[in-house]
This record gives sequence, C-alpha cells and structure tokens, in this order.
Amino acid sequence: MIEAALSFAPLIYLIVPAAFLIGSIPFGIIFTKGTGVDLTSTGSKNIGATNVLRTAGKLPAVLTLVCDMLKGTLAVYICRVMIDSINPGGWSSELALTIDDLWLGVAGLAAVSGHMFSVFLSFRGGKGVATGFGVMLFYSPATAGIMLIIWILMAVISRHSSLAALTAVGVMPVILALLDASITKIIIGVLIALLIIFKHIPNIRNLIAGTESRIGDKAK
Repeated sequence: MIEAALSFAPLIYLIVPAAFLIGSIPFGIIFTKGTGVDLTSTGSKNIGATNVLRTAGKLPAVLTLVCDMLKGTLAVYICRVMIDSINPGGWSSELALTIDDLWLGVAGLAAVSGHMFSVFLSFRGGKGVATGFGVMLFYSPATAGIMLIIWILMAVISRHSSLAALTAVGVMPVILALLDASITKIIIGVLIALLIIFKHIPNIRNLIAGTESRIGDKAK
C-alpha cells in the first residue's frame, strides 16, 4: 500500500520543495527587522518566538509564533488540496488513507525541516517547535491539543520553555499511538520529534548543567 501511495502521482513530489520553502521563511527575522535586533547574534541566536520575546518584545514574538505555526499548517493544507485535485476517483478507502497519512506527513516534515535549515539563512534556522505544532494542528488536531496542554503544564511547573517543548514533542508519537493513528502517522511523528530534539541538544546540555534560561528571563 505504501508503494502505491508513493507512486500514485509524480506531481505530488512537488510538495517537498514547496513545503520546504514555506518552512524556510524566517518570520522571526522579518518581525524584528525594524527593531535593530539581530536574532542570529543575540540571546540564544535562535529565530523562534522565545528568543524574539526576550530580545524584541511581545508583539514581534506573538507574530513570529503565529506565523511559524501557520507555515506548518499551510504546507499540509496545500498538500491536501494537491491530493484532492489529483484524485481520479476509484481509490479504495485504505489507499486514500495511506496517501493522506504519508503525503500530508511528508509535507509537514518538509516544512519543519525548512524552518530548521532555511534556504534564506544559509541552511540555518530555528528549532521547529511552533512549525511542528502547526503541522499537527492539521495532521492530527487531537494530538496538537494534548501537546498544548502538556506544554502549558510543563512551562508552569518548570518555567523552562525548552523543557516544556521537549516534553510535549517527545510524547507526540506516544499520543499518536494512543489515538490509534496509523503506523505511517506514528513514524512521521517520530521523525518530527527526533528533528526537534536534535535541534534542542544545546538546550538539553544547559538544562543538565542548570544554566538554561527560564521563561521571563531577558536575553543576555
């Protein structure tokens, strides 16, 4: 079934570069451009909303957070539209589900990768939490809702944005499994989680050393 989903239409492969380019848009850089802040050399040097909040204030941070999320949602939505436009009819329900789970997941994975390795920033970028959450908002809304609750609880308890994100992302594949998602969706969840955790390795080291910044701290 996976083989059939991979070969059902060559046009669908265009979603990979398209989603990567969407994910590559560095909204953190865009929304701090007029503030005189260079995110790549300030604070954590990350282009995500947390560093924007610490260095440029609430409004740029909120705009960055929302737009970084929407990158993931938009990429998956465009893939949905492409599949619907290609669908010749006559697919079995099993094949249709496999195509959805595979290609919507591929689009989401490409968008998260684009955010992390932006073509506009010499293949550097953010850590993918907001974009990954945006992907899940479309790919598995129930999973996104549970992840949000976990993030809020961990953020309140630990006051570490990174630890809250790592916890929510780390349990994402488990949540998908508990919600009886397909093996394809679970694998996509694992891949997204691994990418995000990989980008958080410096934060993990800081958490272990007790030097990780807390929510509300200003950039040093």
